[in-house]
Amino acid sequence: MATTSARLLSLLSLLQARRDWPGQLLADRLEVTPRTVRRDVDRLRELGYPIAATRGPDGGYRLDAGSELPPLLFDDDQAVALAVALQTAAGTGAGIEEAAARALNTVRQVMPARLRHRIDALRVTAVERAPDRPRPQADPQVLLTLSAAVHARHLLRFDYPAADGAADAPVRRVEPHHLVTWGGRWYLVAWDLDRTDWRTFRADRIGPRSPTGPRFTPRELPGGDVAAFVSDRFRGAAGSGDWPCRGEVVLDLPAAAVSRYAGDGIVEELGPDRCRLVLGAWSWPGLAATIGKFDADIEVVGPPELRAAFAHLARRYAAAGARVSPGDGEGVQAVEELP
Repeated sequence: MATTSARLLSLLSLLQARRDWPGQLLADRLEVTPRTVRRDVDRLRELGYPIAATRGPDGGYRLDAGSELPPLLFDDDQAVALAVALQTAAGTGAGIEEAAARALNTVRQVMPARLRHRIDALRVTAVERAPDRPRPQADPQVLLTLSAAVHARHLLRFDYPAADGAADAPVRRVEPHHLVTWGGRWYLVAWDLDRTDWRTFRADRIGPRSPTGPRFTPRELPGGDVAAFVSDRFRGAAGSGDWPCRGEVVLDLPAAAVSRYAGDGIVEELGPDRCRLVLGAWSWPGLAATIGKFDADIEVVGPPELRAAFAHLARRYAAAGARVSPGDGEGVQAVEELP
């Protein structure tokens, strides 16, 4: 039988692997009695893990979210992926570079030697396109506050100094509708209650006041959606609306990670790990290829031409992968060229 400490780690790993675990199944997996599982669950609770008991014929357990972050367990692949993600976190425009570096050091210190060697062999340097001028960074806590208000549909009050730096600007009262990035900056798209009009506010200049106000009913944006609205507002700045091919997708990636490489595209936050991207290009295959550089699942919103371009590239890439080079020792497989 495993020692108590090893068994606790095994139990925690199982609880992290799926949402609900019947008590008897946990006992079988750990090769102990249900009574021992109950004692081990109590020990994990004492260490800060919010484990809830679930009802049912057999009873069970579930690892819930708590008010504080307890120690976490990662398998080898998850630990390496986390370290690589932290290495590439610099330059997001969300002011998380120092925090990412500290988190990477924390993760690396507790890694086994075999994993540290893998991480040290893969040094990732994030290189951004040099901006025409330095871009102020938005405070991460401000972004979290804005995002929460957008998703909860709560009225916001905030200080917003004038562009010339004057500090006597009146407090703004808005209905926050969308948090987006464009050109490397974060913007809040909102209905200004005092000016009775739509406005875009730079997040790096927003100073939220608390508490937030009551809930509001969302209004319809001019142009039909946030991408059309923001494109129209910034059309003269970078010609974002002049592309002959323009499409919309949903990516399973954080908005901050996508915005670094979106150029003049518009990125809207849909959640902590999901965003909407509206991007333009000179051709539909070119647009599909550009979107494909993001290592994430892609949901095509439209138009049909973009969906067809993805299918066309999929066939072309599949054909390229089926070719066998002479060096493989199996001869050359003839593959008919795609149109």
